[in-house]
Amino acid sequence: MSKVKVTFSNKLTESDPLVNPVIIIGKLENLKQVPYNVIKAKLEPRVSEEVYQSALTCMQPSPTDVCSLYLNMATLAALPKRCARHNAPSHANFITKLVRSTCLGVDEYVVIVCERQDVLASACAVARAYPIYSRKTLKPASTSNGTGGGNSGMPTSATVRVEFILVDGGKEDAQTLSENDLLCLEEIGTSVRTVARIVDTPCSEMNVKDFTQEIQQVATELGVACSVVEGEELKEKGFGGLYGVGKAATVPPALVTLSYTPPNATQTIAWVGKGIVYDTGGLSIKGKTAMPGMKRDCGGAAAILGAFRAAVKLGFSENLHAVFCLAENAIGPNATRPDDILTLYSGRTVEINNTDAEGRLVLADGVAFAQKDLKANVILDMATLTGAQAIATGRYHAAVLTNREEWEEYCLQAGKTSGDLTFPIPFCPELHLPEFSSAFADMKNSVADRGNAQSSCAGLFIFAQLGVDFPGSWIHVDMASPCHCGERATGYGVALLVTLFGNYSSQPFLQKMSSLSFDEVFEKFETCKKFKRS
Repeated sequence: MSKVKVTFSNKLTESDPLVNPVIIIGKLENLKQVPYNVIKAKLEPRVSEEVYQSALTCMQPSPTDVCSLYLNMATLAALPKRCARHNAPSHANFITKLVRSTCLGVDEYVVIVCERQDVLASACAVARAYPIYSRKTLKPASTSNGTGGGNSGMPTSATVRVEFILVDGGKEDAQTLSENDLLCLEEIGTSVRTVARIVDTPCSEMNVKDFTQEIQQVATELGVACSVVEGEELKEKGFGGLYGVGKAATVPPALVTLSYTPPNATQTIAWVGKGIVYDTGGLSIKGKTAMPGMKRDCGGAAAILGAFRAAVKLGFSENLHAVFCLAENAIGPNATRPDDILTLYSGRTVEINNTDAEGRLVLADGVAFAQKDLKANVILDMATLTGAQAIATGRYHAAVLTNREEWEEYCLQAGKTSGDLTFPIPFCPELHLPEFSSAFADMKNSVADRGNAQSSCAGLFIFAQLGVDFPGSWIHVDMASPCHCGERATGYGVALLVTLFGNYSSQPFLQKMSSLSFDEVFEKFETCKKFKRS
């Protein structure tokens, strides 16, 4: 495993770039607001004021620009000048790319020059640039006395110190990050990297049992309740979707729930994650080029775990449940076949016409459990659900489908603030649910027309288990593409959820970033319930 530690600071410390490399990142207009007398703590004695000012003058970001100030040990990087209305003002994706391209894997510094509103997204962007999981057989570098070693020159461990310079137009209350603010960044950054580690880990090391142990470790760390329903017990209790998907695997499927129930809570929120630890496609098997990377199909469940950990550690004020639908979609004598009919936890029957449309089956059981057993009035599910998501909303924006119009805006704004970008897709059950029509069961599990809003249809299959007249709020986040960048996981979802539900945090840092009005949400929920009863 990689042993890089990432820490955050609200002030610059003196360092020599020859000993500790540094990259300074910010929008050009923000970089120009910082006097050399401030930034020289990271550059002297290697970089003079004249060299630094010349570099600033010459920079022309299009969209970014990088200038080496001293060999490859001191680097100045400018972010794009403009920000489109559907992008994050922090330009978090560019920050990650810049840090990855310049990091040396030694004790080094990253200096972020930004506005206060961009701190969280920038911190998470740096955190995801230093992945944890690795099975490379690199040997440690030689010591000063010539012992130890190998020829790789790589250290056994390193510390990356992320230091912030805030440029917020002279607002006194926004010029420094408090110790509590830094605590938020530490916890969220740690969760982002942990999520990426889980998603990067192959199924041989992260099967259903291993994932369950990860969840139980978080339960122990937080002191919250953890329940596990697995194997044949799933079948006995009616979780036909989850059981049907995972029953052919060597390690049986499991429904694992973490429950945080603080005193004086009045509302109940459930986050449901798709945890397919490996997806062969089942008997509708994937091709040889489509299957590699399917260890990432647990990205939704991993994100829920990381977000739950961070939210609870930072003082969530309402009931919060995390439901993990864990299974390996394997091939074997017991595998579910096309034409089989499963009975889901909602009571609905499903004719299987594609065993590679398995994520919606496990999530269907998860959201029905959240409604029936946990009595949640806000249910959010997160999943690497469809390849069509990348076609609908691209590589960087998760697709959001919801029964409440206001949640589209909440998710859109939380995405911009957190750097975990989102974009809404059509919610139209009357047009899209007929795609699942079956002659033998309540519905099929895959659409008749793959050209008709696939991502929307896949999400609606899950929503159908709650009923189209569900009075609460349901939010579906399909993050199949932003879950990873190239071969590495991004830890997507943690920053989004802690920002989206920031109003329920005891941390002012997160409260200020949340645009969500929970009073309005739950007032509508109670009104809908009364209307339904009448």
